[in-house]
Amino acid sequence: MIRRFAVLLLLFVPVRHAGAQAVGAADSALVARVLLAEDRRDISDAALKEGVASTDPRIQLIARRAIARIGDPKFASRDSFPALPAPPMYKDPAWRLRYRALHAGDCGVLRGALADTVWHVRLHAMDLATPACGTDTVLVRTLISWVRRAPPNAARLPFTASWHPAAHAIVALARMRPDSARRLLPIAVRGTVPWLRAYAARAAAILSDTATLRRMARDANANVQEAAVDGLAQVAGHSADDVYLAALNTSGYQAVRAGARALIGSPRKSEVLNAALATSRRLRRDSSETSRDTRLALLERVNETADAAHATEIAGLASDFDCAVAQAAATIAARFAPTSGMAPRCTRLPVRLPPGAVNLALGGEARLRVVLADSSGGGSFTVRLRGDVAPIMAARILELARAHYYDGLSWQRVEPDFVIQGGSPGANEYVGNPRYIRDELGTVPHVRGTVGMSTRGHDTGDAQWFVNLRDNLRLNPDYTIFGEVVDGIDVVDGVMEGDVIARIEVL
Repeated sequence: MIRRFAVLLLLFVPVRHAGAQAVGAADSALVARVLLAEDRRDISDAALKEGVASTDPRIQLIARRAIARIGDPKFASRDSFPALPAPPMYKDPAWRLRYRALHAGDCGVLRGALADTVWHVRLHAMDLATPACGTDTVLVRTLISWVRRAPPNAARLPFTASWHPAAHAIVALARMRPDSARRLLPIAVRGTVPWLRAYAARAAAILSDTATLRRMARDANANVQEAAVDGLAQVAGHSADDVYLAALNTSGYQAVRAGARALIGSPRKSEVLNAALATSRRLRRDSSETSRDTRLALLERVNETADAAHATEIAGLASDFDCAVAQAAATIAARFAPTSGMAPRCTRLPVRLPPGAVNLALGGEARLRVVLADSSGGGSFTVRLRGDVAPIMAARILELARAHYYDGLSWQRVEPDFVIQGGSPGANEYVGNPRYIRDELGTVPHVRGTVGMSTRGHDTGDAQWFVNLRDNLRLNPDYTIFGEVVDGIDVVDGVMEGDVIARIEVL
């Protein structure tokens, strides 16, 4: 009752929105309650029934959609809802056709592509070079020269690259010319740019250079640690379990997860169990939902190594703020007390409606200007938020932008014929905003220029965006569109891995 009164109090003003009439305080409060019920996944909330019975067709639609989304995570009935305005249409840049024309092993064509005017094409050519291209002396000399010219920082001018040529080249040389790669690897390993060092770890794995990987697993950057641990797991197996155990004591969720996965089947069961339990308790104190994948990987090691002596401690992990983690721990604990009826005890974190959600749901418009750092080539692009399909998610992104959450973060994933993705404080898929953003699947298709929420399973958005660089309709069933690029698509196409978001301006 107190919570509902608070919603009414906050919304005791008419909501005005673009292209539609003003909405009274009572209707605004009803929409807020409907959206909050949807965000909580609470099908029993009376606001849903009230919304369906509203005389305002917009409120009816919001309530019907909420009921459908709550009842079916895949929102299979979405096509029965009215069609929404289509996103803008954009043609592919000419260079993307050249990018798509490249094929692995076509060494002559790949050599020519290394002189392309667009760096995305050049980097792709390096990634496609196979061991057979090791006899192409011109191609190899080009790669060697790029490694030797590795820059001291990540700064780049428009239409140029920075650390990228050296990073892709050292990995390509490891495949094609291992001897040359071994001689040049120290340049990349000693680089001051963490992105370059992460690629160096991948090259070291290809070269089976366990000594280098062991050193890099102690790097100050968690992404380098992750790459090194992953590489060691491939080439050294359990002879490097000491490194993987040490990774469990690091702070980066991605490095902890890599260590936990590398310890699968370890003969050092007692040490693995103790370390996994200790790390599980430590990460629980973070109260970060985005650590779920890491914590589940730790519980897999607990399950693999558990003994009756630790039954009480394991049972303690079944009480958690994350129901998925609590359920996994309860399942393990039940092995030692099968008749106890061990059940997970999860206390869900409070859910609140972000400011602006009602306005966006009722037709209000908001735009964001994403400004890239001058040291990342500069430029900007504008995103229109799609409150007509994902008002809660759009409002959360708007709130984060106003709080300058994204300022200084990077685009850590760039696949030039798929998506760019960024907005992680750790520049990694496994590190995001501590509170998950629930899915709001809809009828807006994943076409070029649309903006979606990255997830690792249903309702696990951690505030990382992706922008579709091409039509990716296969993403429609699983990923929420919450915006669309309305200006600056050429800037989006030019983003390179590691480029920094200087700021996001609310227009």
